[in-house]
Amino acid sequence: MDPRLSAQDLIRCDLCETAIVQMYCEFCHVKLCKPCIGEHIAEEYSKHQIVPFQQRKSTLIYPKCTTHPTKACELQCKECDIPICALCSVSESHKRHSMSNLFEIYNTKRQTIEKDLQDIESIISPTYEEIATGSEIQIENLEREYEKLTTAVKNHGEECHKEIDNIVNKLTTEIKEMKIKHKAILKKHLEEIKQIQSVIEQTLLSLKKVEESNEILVSMAIEYKSKNQEFCNLPPKVLVSLPIFSPKTIDTEQHYKLFGSLIPLSTTTEENGYKLKKPETPTRELLEDPELITTINTNYKELRSVACLSEEEIWTSGVDSDMKCFNIQGSLTKTIGTKTGEWPYDIAVTIDGALVYSDWERKTINKVKNGQTVEMIRLQGWRPLQLCVTSSGDLLVTMYRDDYFLVSIFPRPRSKVVRYSGSTEKQTIQFDEEGKPLYSGNNTTKCISENRNLDICVADREAGAVVVVNQAGRLRFRYTGHPSATKNKPFKPRNITTDSQSQILTADRDNHCIHILDQDGQFLRYIDNCGLREPFGLCVDKKDNLFVAEWSGKLKKIKYLR
Repeated sequence: MDPRLSAQDLIRCDLCETAIVQMYCEFCHVKLCKPCIGEHIAEEYSKHQIVPFQQRKSTLIYPKCTTHPTKACELQCKECDIPICALCSVSESHKRHSMSNLFEIYNTKRQTIEKDLQDIESIISPTYEEIATGSEIQIENLEREYEKLTTAVKNHGEECHKEIDNIVNKLTTEIKEMKIKHKAILKKHLEEIKQIQSVIEQTLLSLKKVEESNEILVSMAIEYKSKNQEFCNLPPKVLVSLPIFSPKTIDTEQHYKLFGSLIPLSTTTEENGYKLKKPETPTRELLEDPELITTINTNYKELRSVACLSEEEIWTSGVDSDMKCFNIQGSLTKTIGTKTGEWPYDIAVTIDGALVYSDWERKTINKVKNGQTVEMIRLQGWRPLQLCVTSSGDLLVTMYRDDYFLVSIFPRPRSKVVRYSGSTEKQTIQFDEEGKPLYSGNNTTKCISENRNLDICVADREAGAVVVVNQAGRLRFRYTGHPSATKNKPFKPRNITTDSQSQILTADRDNHCIHILDQDGQFLRYIDNCGLREPFGLCVDKKDNLFVAEWSGKLKKIKYLR
């Protein structure tokens, strides 16, 4: 007995509601008796996973209806945003309200949960582990780095001390030399004075001798000449000033500046500084001959765009107000009309599975989720062209100025790529490093795709080039086609996509082929078989299957990797 069942419970088949349950569909979460299995799996046989009821992994338990307690809620009222049962859906309270199937909502959420789990395990958690490890290494290296800084300051201080010592030694040497010179000058002056003093002493002795003698010769008196006048003419006084040391005022702040300075510790946050790790992708080689897997007739007269919702479903759009979703078997599963009745210029699918489309007439970008269409972005002075959802969930939009008819009178740059996070503009890519426009200035097709290396790739039809810039918007390369004897018409790329190998695929409508390039813009090969005629839209699913939207309305699934 299943321990999850109480003794008095008898679980009935969800289809016939009478027979005892024996089997369980893991995909649909439906309880079945054996006779009802055939009816349940009649459509889309490959999706169902029928197991014995006791071996089921889980049971989908619907909430009980608050109005009809015996009934389970299997519907969601879109207007009231509450789960309801089948009886409620036909009641006056919910009359004319739109309904969603809770099972479909659950399946969508389950896919989101499974993807989130996979992303956390393979990408997000390893990325944070790497960030944490990097921070730990920074902390470990902190002591060593600051020790280097301290040593540099001390070494510079020692150098400054040496310079001061050299200056002191030079000045003391100069003082010694000045002292010797000063002493020599004074000694010379003293010698001259002493010589005069000697003459004075001799004169004084001679005069005293004459004065003391009783015999004075007349001739001596006549010949005597006084030298006192000469002695009274004193020699010039030698003045030698002592050298004076004039020290500069010690200005601590000035000394600090002369010594050097520390650039202060600064803390900033860098957007996109960390990059999510990419899951390991096995290398896959190109098939020698690409294989056509299936062809779906979309019934568009002019098919323009294709976007993969999953490995099983694909959104399409053309010159028609309806956007159509097909399963891989070619059955139409959903149809959504644009709000205005105008045909969408391009479509894309968000990470959570919502459909996004551009309305170039109303200058808006709109999002469709659970059947509800809301305006995400409204442009002023610009009209949106093509769209791309990035690996981080941002939206890349190519656009052109809506005054293109005035270009001959007032020429100015008129095309650019803008990155949005939600409805917030984060980045604009418009010019190269020389200030020249990256993209042709007109309102023609400029399809866009983000590569796995985060390059932004634009198929610029009018320029006849694939223009690739890096994540920061710096030009990496331009691809202008590959010489071929069989591809005679000018290269005018219509659409672009990328795959798990970071290869770039671009649609060459006029030459009925797809060009495959490596991530550096080197031509690898053409896809020109599979009966391709006027390829217009491109997308690659998670398994690297290529979907090609032909202008005539056919959608082709092509295998091109081993």
